[in-house]
Amino acid sequence: MGELIGMWRNTRMVVFTALTASLYAAILIPFKVLPIIPGVTELRPANAIPVVCSFLFGPAAAWGAAIGNVIGDFFGGFGPGDLFGFWGNFLYGFLPYRTWELLTERSPVLRRPTEWLLFAAVVGLASGACALVIGWGLNLLGFVPFRVLGNIVWINNMLASLLLAPFLLAVVYPRAERGRLTYRHVLRGRQVRTGAAAYLGLTMVGCAVVVGMWLGNGLSSGSMTLPWVPEGTVGGTNALAVGWGLVPVLAVVLVGLFLL
Repeated sequence: MGELIGMWRNTRMVVFTALTASLYAAILIPFKVLPIIPGVTELRPANAIPVVCSFLFGPAAAWGAAIGNVIGDFFGGFGPGDLFGFWGNFLYGFLPYRTWELLTERSPVLRRPTEWLLFAAVVGLASGACALVIGWGLNLLGFVPFRVLGNIVWINNMLASLLLAPFLLAVVYPRAERGRLTYRHVLRGRQVRTGAAAYLGLTMVGCAVVVGMWLGNGLSSGSMTLPWVPEGTVGGTNALAVGWGLVPVLAVVLVGLFLL
């Protein structure tokens, strides 16, 4: 993950960050008039942008997605929950390119059924990580139950990315490659982790996202309890049950990210 910090020393990567943020926000803002949960989330075809930009701009897309989401939130009701939106969208922009390059050397322009399946798995992981962080954070604040928001964010991200991102990549990626405008060309000499530690990190993140989504739904609905969750937290949005219960899962995600 060192390149997430090091990229700020590269002028073109900073420009890619600004481009991702502005494009993401520009498409997010008009759809604020079509809320799914007013003041929290809405219909978001713009969710394809972080995935497309992730394959194009790499680490710049992680920061761009996070910043762009914050800009969009200014137009729909800004509040403490947007901190979790920042980090959720950061993961949503980071995981696609990093997972893809770890698992395959192929271009993200999809031509074979196996590439479509891999793309769906990569998008599912990134969408789940985003949903886990945002669903946990807003449930912890007592705003929206995880079983509602976590699932909406996951489905919203998946649908937008699977329906739009492959076609946008088919148009844009070959041209960016020819123009040497992808992160692979701009970040020359970057050290990519491909050893056992990186695969362990990806496995940890993947397992934690799956377990976290399952656990978050169970704790949020009250159908599941855990021994380390204090008594008296069941009821309402089950804010403390979800908050305490998902901390170990999020810790596994964090360790896995440092290994990637």
